[in-house]
Amino acid sequence: MAFKKLFLSLFLCLPLLSPAQEEEDRYKIPDTVPFTIDSLYREDQFYAGFHFNLITNRPSNVSQESFSGGLNLGFIRDFPLNKRRNIALGAGLGWSINTYGQNLFIGKNEDGSTIFESLDNEVNYSTNRFTTQLVEAPIEFRWRTSSPETYKFWRVYGGVRLGYIYHFRSRYKDADREIIVNDLKELDRFRLGATFTFGYNTFNFQFYYALNPFFKDAKVDDANLDLSTLKIGLTFYIL
Repeated sequence: MAFKKLFLSLFLCLPLLSPAQEEEDRYKIPDTVPFTIDSLYREDQFYAGFHFNLITNRPSNVSQESFSGGLNLGFIRDFPLNKRRNIALGAGLGWSINTYGQNLFIGKNEDGSTIFESLDNEVNYSTNRFTTQLVEAPIEFRWRTSSPETYKFWRVYGGVRLGYIYHFRSRYKDADREIIVNDLKELDRFRLGATFTFGYNTFNFQFYYALNPFFKDAKVDDANLDLSTLKIGLTFYIL
């Protein structure tokens, strides 16, 4: 009889315990956060990099000296072409600054015409370089081993990069004088270059080969001045 009374009491209390249990469950913190896969993902849209500038197509009397390098950064919109989204086109906008150290003196005559002159070893100077700042428009064909589940993958990107030099500065300095030239009519401000990038995860090698020279209709010591550049460096992608 005592057992029957105990069973009946527990049965009657169940309705009272259930709301309390439900109220307690409302305030429980879930053990895991649901993971969602973005099947419409895009990759590598923000980039930043640094590079070394090698001066190419130099006349025999022009040599590269001291440090030559640059930085670039920007945004490239990713346009996937297939369902897996590992093949894409990219187009964007960026900024770059570059410096070139060499023995090419750039100055002005009294009539405003430009002087291009190679400096021999007898000239003692501390600085001789020119610097450019550009806005750039990269266009790329992109292949990668990416998937919606991973952020580490191989990539191979090739394309072209359009650019415009909005700031140019040539600086020469020795013990007696400093000469700065900002306006140069021979400067080809529109830039065009071929690009190639490959790498895995964070570290990616970048190559840029200029397809047009820096200067138009320019000569140094009766030789055509067709200076161009090859850039070699590292690029980092985000998002």
